[in-house]
Amino acid sequence: MRGVIFKGDRVLEIQEFADPEPGPDEVVLAMKASGMCGSDLHFYRAPAGQALAAFGMTGDDAGFIGGHEPCGVVAAIGTAVDPRAVRVGDRMMVHHYDGCGFCDLCRTGWPQMCERGNVIYGATAHGGHADYLKVPARTLVPLPDELSFAAGAAISCGTGTAYGALTRLQVNARDTLAVFGQGPVGQAAVQLAAAMGAEVIAVDIAAERVARAKEFGAAHALDSTSVDPVEAIRELTGGKGVTKALDCSGAPPARAAAVKSAAKWGSVAFVGEGSTVTLDVSPDLIRKQLTVVGSYTFSPVGQADCARFIARHGVEADRVFTDRWRLDDAVEAYTAFDKQTGGKAVIEF
Repeated sequence: MRGVIFKGDRVLEIQEFADPEPGPDEVVLAMKASGMCGSDLHFYRAPAGQALAAFGMTGDDAGFIGGHEPCGVVAAIGTAVDPRAVRVGDRMMVHHYDGCGFCDLCRTGWPQMCERGNVIYGATAHGGHADYLKVPARTLVPLPDELSFAAGAAISCGTGTAYGALTRLQVNARDTLAVFGQGPVGQAAVQLAAAMGAEVIAVDIAAERVARAKEFGAAHALDSTSVDPVEAIRELTGGKGVTKALDCSGAPPARAAAVKSAAKWGSVAFVGEGSTVTLDVSPDLIRKQLTVVGSYTFSPVGQADCARFIARHGVEADRVFTDRWRLDDAVEAYTAFDKQTGGKAVIEF
């Protein structure tokens, strides 16, 4: 089979590998879609073996097939896999983390937070930028028939992350929600929150992303390079601020604006990774009785719930993809993706 290896320093190779055979508790997926995520660019750009350090993690990432947004069809099943749960031909997403399986965090569905360390498919183990992917059967999440494989790839990372944050915020039709950052996660958050009935205010610094936000369901879209988003949000909400705010950017100004734009007794979630934020604690948090949470991806149960919600409400999750590529075009695909002038991309099979 073919697989994409990030060599570092903006070099990648399509290499040949032996077709995988499942162990007793494993399955092999024939890949149908593998999303390209902004975090993949760390592995593309960093010196060989040093991308994990950019995430504050230890370990050697050299030599692994990339792609942590896999979606495909079950091609082979290990001898110990329960056929009542998984069968050849099943359409499946992958929860791209695995842990020890025994600590409290693993047992409650959060292997990415495993107390003994985790595996990340596409980072510390082979991922989905390949013809086939071998994973433990417990990492599989069913893909509803109504959804495309590209939608499944989106749910397997960015869209699932947006859904996880919105459920942490308990967004509903009574809410006004400000979403800061209109990259793929922010776009998905706008789509999902609009389907939940919230009035959504989208904020970004890029004019083209601001313009596209209404296509994803935003009631209002603000370019924070031309208006003060906090003041604009107050005007839109009769001086009160939003009941909920979500930062998907990881940028310090956006994080601070998310907090400042929230109404009294409001809630704010951070999902954008990295960097810092400076707040004036008394007026920004304490005297507003504000709730601030960090939301880190999602559990397999949350991923399945996200997929069902999208299918039930007709959310076009694969609209976040502006570029579609074939595996043989991976070099060209990442050269284009590295420029960050378009949207999200996916490799399809």
